[in-house]
Amino acid sequence: MNRRSFLQATSVAAAGSLLGGGATPQGAASLQGNVTLSGHRLTRPLAIAMWDFSWLERRWPGAGYEDWDQALDELTERGYDAVRIDAYPHLIAAGAEQEWELLPCWNQHDWGSPARCRVRVQPALNEFIAKCGQRGLLVGLSTWFRKDVPKNLCAKIASPEDLGRIWQATLDSIEPELRRHIFYVDFCNEFPQHISTPFLPKEFKRHSPAGEHWMRDSIAPVRRSHPQFSYTFSFATEYDTWREQNVACLDFLEPHVWMTSFCDYYQQIGYEWEQFDPIGYEKIVAKGEVLYRSKPDYWQSRLAYGISLMAEWSRTSGKPLVTTECWGVVVFKDWPLLKWDFVKELCELGVRDASATGRWAAMATSNFCGPQFHGMWRDVDWHRRMTDVIHGAALPGFTATAPLPTKP
Repeated sequence: MNRRSFLQATSVAAAGSLLGGGATPQGAASLQGNVTLSGHRLTRPLAIAMWDFSWLERRWPGAGYEDWDQALDELTERGYDAVRIDAYPHLIAAGAEQEWELLPCWNQHDWGSPARCRVRVQPALNEFIAKCGQRGLLVGLSTWFRKDVPKNLCAKIASPEDLGRIWQATLDSIEPELRRHIFYVDFCNEFPQHISTPFLPKEFKRHSPAGEHWMRDSIAPVRRSHPQFSYTFSFATEYDTWREQNVACLDFLEPHVWMTSFCDYYQQIGYEWEQFDPIGYEKIVAKGEVLYRSKPDYWQSRLAYGISLMAEWSRTSGKPLVTTECWGVVVFKDWPLLKWDFVKELCELGVRDASATGRWAAMATSNFCGPQFHGMWRDVDWHRRMTDVIHGAALPGFTATAPLPTKP
């Protein structure tokens, strides 16, 4: 047996130990000691990686995803059970097998392409899901609503019904035999941040009648057509009003949780989300780690606060958590004078603190868990230690010290 066949066989066997039998047809999660998402009954939390739109856009030589088999083998080698990707629903609905030209979101970060690129979503999406299934990996579907030219299709989404329609088309385009590998469907990344929702006003709030309307009325028709899947919108903002937010239409919560979301770290180093200007990383180089090392206990306490807040939201709403972007800083990359040490330090703290709450059904180790982030990716032992921590945690419905549910 060659190395690739061995990795596939062992990863499928490992996945079987994480997923129980007797899967239910309902999309909603159960909190009676285990969690069911899209018919997959978990027996312990899953480790999930975010491969966003990089899985399809970063396919030039050396970009990290030009060989899906190698990338997925390396993902399973590090102990991961699932991956979250952009399904490009607006492009599929307009022409699943058509070639689309996309503009870059940025050229300073290593997610996706830093320049114009061309993609053909299908049959690539089905091929990728099939390769994940061969390795026992589940696939979370999401979207960043990448901007195409010249049509700019994402700007033509005018209603919740439009949003539901394009997701309906996307799920319909997935081969029936591959749908069992779907972990969940996230209708919009970090709803309603403008970079992911260019079809909404910049001042749009999730905590509003309009916000509830968009979530509820986009999911409802898709749920009727595909009741086997679990549905959500992922979040990264408006955490100060979580107690008042109506999340009844969501099967689980997908908050993105960083230390920087709960403090003024970026303000102190002067970082202003410069997407096309290298000055942003110059600020991170000059002040990022220095500021963290000046008072690590404080910055770690802000991350712990954010995690406890999300755990409370989960307990109060009765919904499990899945987090795919986390735990320390939002932006980082392999770069002169940048070291991954303090990033990994914060991420390890996040994994351990979140796991201790017993509220997460799945979590990432960071939002840099991909082969393009060489300094993070090559530390296989670190990933294995972190995924072992995740697998050893309790699921929602148990306290953090309760015994894990046994396999049915």
